[in-house]
Amino acid sequence: MANVAVVGAQWGDEGKGKIVDWLSERADVVVRFQGGHNAGHTLVVGNVEYRLSLLPSGVVRPGKLSVIGNGVVVDPWAFFREVETLAGKGVTITPENLRIAENAVLILPLHGELDRAREEARGAARLGTTGRGIGPAYEDKVARRALRVCDLAEPDTMERKIEELLRHHNTLRRGFGMAEVEATALAADLATVSDRLLAFADPVWRTLDEARRAGRRILFEGAQAAMLDVDHGTYPFVTSSNTVAGQAATGCGLGPTAIGVVLGIAKAYTTRVGSGPFPTELTDATGERLGERGREFGTVTGRKRRCGWFDAVMVRQAVKVAGITGIALTKLDVLDGLDAIRVCTGYRLDGRLIDHLPAGMGAQARVEPVYETLEGWPESTRGARTWGQLPATAIKYVRRIEELVEAPVQLLSTSPEREDTITVRDPFAD
Repeated sequence: MANVAVVGAQWGDEGKGKIVDWLSERADVVVRFQGGHNAGHTLVVGNVEYRLSLLPSGVVRPGKLSVIGNGVVVDPWAFFREVETLAGKGVTITPENLRIAENAVLILPLHGELDRAREEARGAARLGTTGRGIGPAYEDKVARRALRVCDLAEPDTMERKIEELLRHHNTLRRGFGMAEVEATALAADLATVSDRLLAFADPVWRTLDEARRAGRRILFEGAQAAMLDVDHGTYPFVTSSNTVAGQAATGCGLGPTAIGVVLGIAKAYTTRVGSGPFPTELTDATGERLGERGREFGTVTGRKRRCGWFDAVMVRQAVKVAGITGIALTKLDVLDGLDAIRVCTGYRLDGRLIDHLPAGMGAQARVEPVYETLEGWPESTRGARTWGQLPATAIKYVRRIEELVEAPVQLLSTSPEREDTITVRDPFAD
């Protein structure tokens, strides 16, 4: 059985929650490998809806081991709030079913404060971050001044590292006109969560290696998406971590040979939250229709998502850079009733045709989509669970997408319900 990494193939919000939940039922271990509590995965199990931001999707299923890898930045206070929320829905989370990498970086209150101050200072040029401190925490990580989970167990180490951290942050805070943070106050805040968090700390690289050797099926759960990758996305309108499948190995301590299948999640159209280029964006009645039918509001922020036609150029690029071996196409039913459906097959940049999204910020803003128009379908696809229940024109649409993105559709989702999924090929069977 193959281990499976799930990554977004657009700009996030592709319906990863449903697909990961569908897969987690078949997995033994579920691993988050990057991002923080800026992720937003909605799961519906039975009649209960769960909204997860930091915790792996496997936590809602009994008998699964969930892991927060070292590539994730962890806000201890947000972590325990999410644990308490799930406890109110009957989900028990203990060190028996959840482990946190001992070398994961901590998000502190000062990170969120800096994040929000920067966005405020940018004004109209803001990046559209969630303001939860994810970016500043990653900055401290690469600058080698971050506090990590394991530091909570070493008071002397903590004291030295807090002093070094605050030399940097208090300089920034003075520049923004913010009050400085006292070392004793920060240490006291951490003392309120340290023992509880350390109970979950684990050398997860070893735990996962043991699981792999025992033949247990591992699901690597990505957050955000390939086009929000800090290297390969629409920089600077990106997240602060690598979101492609290569990070699944780095972000949990297993080598890349542990990943067998990379499943890319893509909507049958395109959405984006926040600022940044969006070549196929629709600001007309069709865009409004897609947003209303698809209920396009962010799980974490509640912000309205921008909507547009399927961008095959962007998804094909994501397939290449993220190592995607198959696509899970979601929300096909949102396109029901449209007479014609357009798909972006190329871009025009300064009068010439190109077949990829350029890296330059100015060039990304100037590209114009080149469209192919496909026939729509008046029938409903909602709830279809076999190819035979789909209109012929809907099948043609899916097949054309496969050709354009150069990857097969392995799963096809036709409603938010987990059971409403057409399985072309079970990713765990590869």
